[in-house]
Amino acid sequence: MDEWAKEWLTEQRKQGKKGIEVKEISNHYYVYHSTTYWDKQLKKRRKISEYIGKLDRTKGLIEGVKRSITATNLRGIKEYGNAVLFDRLLVEMRSCLATAFEDVWEEVYALTITRATGYTPLKRVHGVWDKLYDVQGINPKLDAKNLSHVLKVVGSNSRAQDFIFKALSEKDKELVYDLSTVLTQSSINFAEFGYNKDKIHVPQINIALFCSLETGLPTMIRTIPGSVRDIKSLYNSIIEVNKEGGTIILDRGFFSKDAIKFLLEKKMSFILPARRNSRLYETGIELNNHLFYHKKLIKCGKTKLDDLVLYLYEDQQLMLEENITLYQKLDDGKIDTYELNDAQKRAGKILIVSNLDLDENSIFMQYKSRDRIEKLFDTYKNVLQADKLYLQDNESVFGHIFISFLSLYAYTKIEMALKKADLLSKLSPKDILLDLSKVYLVELDDCNLISEIPKKLEKLDEKLGLDLFPKQRS
Repeated sequence: MDEWAKEWLTEQRKQGKKGIEVKEISNHYYVYHSTTYWDKQLKKRRKISEYIGKLDRTKGLIEGVKRSITATNLRGIKEYGNAVLFDRLLVEMRSCLATAFEDVWEEVYALTITRATGYTPLKRVHGVWDKLYDVQGINPKLDAKNLSHVLKVVGSNSRAQDFIFKALSEKDKELVYDLSTVLTQSSINFAEFGYNKDKIHVPQINIALFCSLETGLPTMIRTIPGSVRDIKSLYNSIIEVNKEGGTIILDRGFFSKDAIKFLLEKKMSFILPARRNSRLYETGIELNNHLFYHKKLIKCGKTKLDDLVLYLYEDQQLMLEENITLYQKLDDGKIDTYELNDAQKRAGKILIVSNLDLDENSIFMQYKSRDRIEKLFDTYKNVLQADKLYLQDNESVFGHIFISFLSLYAYTKIEMALKKADLLSKLSPKDILLDLSKVYLVELDDCNLISEIPKKLEKLDEKLGLDLFPKQRS
């Protein structure tokens, strides 16, 4: 390096400017701002350089003059922003995968990331992954044949899956649980015939999902034969989740005396709405309190019944709407007067059975929070399109569903980060992934350059607090 360039660099460092480097390339000097991070996998520090400008002997630093990139020094261009986002948010999950699936965790992680961006068939996974900057420097084998093998390995290792579930939900005490149907073209013995929304008789399986009430994240998924109904699935799921002393929030489809008895025996707290035809609605409960939910007036009250507490809620607006519907049915001859009077006793009412003795507002809000799991199922099916099943053996299907769960977890982590930053009303995870994918890392022979970062993404990173981009030079 010429003496004048050394002197310029020395002066910058005297001024307290950190991470400034000068590189001589083809008899020209270029200035970079460099940062380093610890690569846990390679167990060494790695460097990322941000291009600043060209250094001239007479003019000094000429900022923004782009360095020449040629076919001889260019090694590749990768999507940087979205890759780093996943890297920052999935530290815990990545560590768990490396422990649970020691031999195939890199492939599982790559599958998780690629499928969190949208439905990706096995044959296209390598191409999608290859476009991303490999932050951790892993080397997954992503040809379709090997990935088919990985799905079987993952799907047959229930112990490793359970390790992941427990690790990701260790601190969760309040869980929401529900079932959903997935249609399949797979010829597996788990699939059993049922009717889809178009009344077509097709093979289907059930997936059971737990999510954390506190974090909003999915915590566990189970595959259940299509013929197994809600209540029966609940028993095995509760045993597997092993959350004695925790609280579970359920839909009225799980309501039965046996289910209540089972939950009490397992020493689990529960919030369970009664079916509309339950005789418990006949219990005399005075509606001497009220609350507002989305500006709707709801009268409420509670009473104790043996080991249980019954909470009754009467939505005034819903009661009016249901009464109008009932009278229309009466006029159309669809119900008689006796049926009208009987139905009116339950119009606009929700009866919740619990072994928790809390105020009516707390129970109601916990019950309403179960819509979180409905949104997770919607993301699973419609955003990630993970309900596409064409695999031909049980183990592969189980592996697919588990990795789909991980992708749902990754997608939801982005969603929760946006929510924490009060940005969820303005941005979806899809929006942020698309925007961040436009920040590239250019791999050259001697260094890596990050493309210009738009101001809005710098502000977004600041709000998220994830440190996605190299520190600004001082």
